[in-house]
Amino acid sequence: MTHERLLNELWSTTIVRLGGDVALAASARASKAFLRPRAIRSADDLLRIVLAYCLGGVGMRAMTAWAASVGLADLSNVALLGRLRNCVGWFEALLAKLMTHDALPDTGGRLLRIVDATTVQKADRDARCNGRLWRIHAAFDLPSERFSRFELTDEKDAESLDKCDVVAGEIRVADRGYMRAHRIAAVLGVDPTFVL
Repeated sequence: MTHERLLNELWSTTIVRLGGDVALAASARASKAFLRPRAIRSADDLLRIVLAYCLGGVGMRAMTAWAASVGLADLSNVALLGRLRNCVGWFEALLAKLMTHDALPDTGGRLLRIVDATTVQKADRDARCNGRLWRIHAAFDLPSERFSRFELTDEKDAESLDKCDVVAGEIRVADRGYMRAHRIAAVLGVDPTFVL
């Protein structure tokens, strides 16, 4: 199998996952990313150019030269920049479609919850110099795609797996910062020595 054939087959698979040429063109038109063919002939070609630019690590001039050399489009780097700016809403819609289509695992009806926290420095100079901060704890429920919990604490309250109420049978996902035996035991409702 040649490199070109492999690329074309993979590209065809990508277009199918996004709903096909017709759906792709409709979503590009709805988001005003691609209104009519001019320098770029189709929404498919626009998508290919934008992805090549984002993943290629080259500048605008090199990207427009590449697009012209492979026959996708003949446009200036300024025109390409304008097209990229118009694609933000379109890419948000495409990503949302991919994430809701089949990206979520089958949990057998159980709640899938992601827990994490982020920090924000406190405003006054003394607090910044002494490392004092605010910590925002959050729980995000899938597939309902909504936050079910926020809690604001100071730097003394660490990330904790048991910050939000436990729903029987839920699957809770967290990073390694949450892996403390006594906190896991609290979520499981068991004696902490059992976890150790």
